[in-house]
Amino acid sequence: MSLWRKPAHLVGAIALTTALSTSFIAHAASGAAADEAFAVAEDRVLRVYNNNIENLVRNNADGTCTRISGPDHLTSELVDDSGSTGTTGVKAPDLLIIQQIRGRGQADAYADQLSAKFGLPAGTYKVVLAAEDPEEWGLTHGCSDQSLGDLKKKQTNGIIYNTQRLSLAEGDTSLYWSAGWLKPVPGVDPADVYDNGAGCTLYKPPNNDDGAAYAYKWRRTSAIAARFTIKGTSTTVFAATMHLPEQNKDFPCAGDGIKGIGDTGIRIGTDATNLMTGASIRVVGIDANRTAIPADTLSGYGMTGYGTKPTSGTRKIDYLFIQGKVQPSPIGHTVDGTKSNHKALYGFIQF
Repeated sequence: MSLWRKPAHLVGAIALTTALSTSFIAHAASGAAADEAFAVAEDRVLRVYNNNIENLVRNNADGTCTRISGPDHLTSELVDDSGSTGTTGVKAPDLLIIQQIRGRGQADAYADQLSAKFGLPAGTYKVVLAAEDPEEWGLTHGCSDQSLGDLKKKQTNGIIYNTQRLSLAEGDTSLYWSAGWLKPVPGVDPADVYDNGAGCTLYKPPNNDDGAAYAYKWRRTSAIAARFTIKGTSTTVFAATMHLPEQNKDFPCAGDGIKGIGDTGIRIGTDATNLMTGASIRVVGIDANRTAIPADTLSGYGMTGYGTKPTSGTRKIDYLFIQGKVQPSPIGHTVDGTKSNHKALYGFIQF
């Protein structure tokens, strides 16, 4: 039986067609990547927010609590260049530094709601978390409705980032690090225990709260950091999220026997500090549970504090520190209408 063979001129034509098709596809793919990189680089503003979202449950003055939907919360905190919410000028954020979220389930749902808000595919926003599924702690959390109080029993901290604008390489997420605190000693004056910071310790087992109800309260104060690259550029961005204990109000502690940077209770973990090295832009968002932290507290890391208004009732206890060229804000980098116990802070950074 004989086998038919393609004439030589047909073989050459097919090979040429295949080569041209492959080249066209490769060119189209590289062109699409170039277009995306150009689009990212063309809008040379990094939009960053920080907020303790309180598990999307808001405490009211009368002891009741209100559950807030993710879309409503996002609309209440995202602003345009004039500091206004809910306008067509509000652009998709690049980083949302958050405190007090329940874990992976709520974080991913919130991130997907953010994607949907700007007509982006689910998964466009991803989340780095200090704890994937933190154990429950606490009682009512100040809510007369126990079911709403229960929603605040799992707490961790995270960084939400826009994958269309930022890339995160493997190994560029830090280990979590613990906040510091002053563990009470029954029958002893806390000031004596504090002893100018000598009594401070890391807020994690075995030095966490006593009692089964609060055994995992330390989870809410675990911090995390990551280093990103702005796509289409060589610009690197360091971001960290922290939530310090209530005791930081009176007794700033950052670890074993230390009061923290500028006696504020703030500390950046060793692993996170290594990630920060060489970063072009640096951003740290903190619910510090402490007032009057100076804007130059993190100046040793090249950062300045932004946000001039109270963030929790009449107190300013939330802070956003940035290294970079920050656009002026007509509202003091503080979003008054944020639907949380805490007002959001923001900084739009030119790069």
